[in-house]
Amino acid sequence: VYYSNYGNLDSEIYLPHVIENLNRTDISGVAAAKARTLKVLFEFIRLNPKEILELGEDKQNLAKEEIEILAKKREERTVLLNSASSKLTSEFKNWWKQGNYIFDLRADGKFFKIWVSDEKRPEKVALESRSTGLQWFLSFYLIFLVETQNKLKNSIILLDEAGLSLHPLAQKDLLNFFKSLSETNQIIHTTHSPFLVDTDNIDNVKIAYVDDNGYTVLSNNLRANTDPKKDNSIYAVHAALGLNVSDVLLNGCNPVIVEGASDQYYFNAIKTLLISSGKFTPSKDIIFMPAGGVKGVAAIASIISSNTNLPFVLLDSDASGKSFKNKLIKDLYKDEPGKIILLGDLTKKENIEVEDIIPLNCLSKAIDKYFRDVDEFDFEDIYDPAIPLITQIEQNAEKYNIELPIGYKVELAKAAKSKILKLKENDDVEKQNIWLAIFNQINH
Repeated sequence: VYYSNYGNLDSEIYLPHVIENLNRTDISGVAAAKARTLKVLFEFIRLNPKEILELGEDKQNLAKEEIEILAKKREERTVLLNSASSKLTSEFKNWWKQGNYIFDLRADGKFFKIWVSDEKRPEKVALESRSTGLQWFLSFYLIFLVETQNKLKNSIILLDEAGLSLHPLAQKDLLNFFKSLSETNQIIHTTHSPFLVDTDNIDNVKIAYVDDNGYTVLSNNLRANTDPKKDNSIYAVHAALGLNVSDVLLNGCNPVIVEGASDQYYFNAIKTLLISSGKFTPSKDIIFMPAGGVKGVAAIASIISSNTNLPFVLLDSDASGKSFKNKLIKDLYKDEPGKIILLGDLTKKENIEVEDIIPLNCLSKAIDKYFRDVDEFDFEDIYDPAIPLITQIEQNAEKYNIELPIGYKVELAKAAKSKILKLKENDDVEKQNIWLAIFNQINH
């Protein structure tokens, strides 16, 4: 049985259309997929949409006995809906690990509604206002939980690009659900996502590509290849294996996201110095991960985080750093704002970048090399501690018509690293105290 349309549930379902579509044989595509999902939903909660509709209709001029009978039936319907809500909530929780969701199924006149709440947002919200991933997984879950017990029993299920709207961690939940389905059905699924490659059973993975003659080829050869057709197909597998390795490497570590590679060099050197001097004893190893600029921070944080443990983020106190901190606090870090560290918060200085917490004598020699064609240039002589160091470098470069190479900040960091490691306990105590404050906050 082949599936490519998965038919997300709507939060508000018009029952007359449901009843009509369930009896039709001339619909296809998305409409047919939605009709199938609705049919499965009502089978799962053991309710008849026609009966729900009849019980919700307002009837006029009823005798007293008829009113009492109708009231009793509606009360029974409410009990059934409550029971169905509890069943869906408890069973769904076994597979969806991205939050404890509570479903509330309600009938209102000709409409059947699905409301959702969770621990972080206890107010009830319509299903369609929740994430697309949650809507998709709920629909997919219901279809295969129900249909593999009857209609799909003993069949081979072919799934095309399932779960692409899911968060990477939720895709791992889906992969576990696949394993559950495979106990009763053989599952063959295609994907471009490394999170849906089962690295625990890599022998079950095949790459698919079109050869030069136009034929589709399935291959067990997962090695790198010079053929670009194979390379493109195998990328998801190699990425999955890389992510699996990174999961192991990050296990038991404290990941910290920094803006760029230069920050990574500086903080790795500082970490080594503080630990070797006995000033700092981390409870876990601290891993600094460059995001390639502030815009990459949210994406990396989403990938390496779990619901209960977001990584720390170290940002410069320039305009972009401050703006991005506010954006993160409103969204991804709304429950853990203390994990975003602006360098300016610890130094009480505005607009500083990581270079401004590095001793000048660790940087000056490398800076002077960029100005070697300027007579008697000595950066330490003109340095103003009230102005960000990078700003001063770039202003002087413009003044002397010097073109700084792309990535020069990384080269500065590389040069500074060896000098940082040679610092003594009494060298630039003020900056070493700033470093210790940063690392203690991360460790805490």
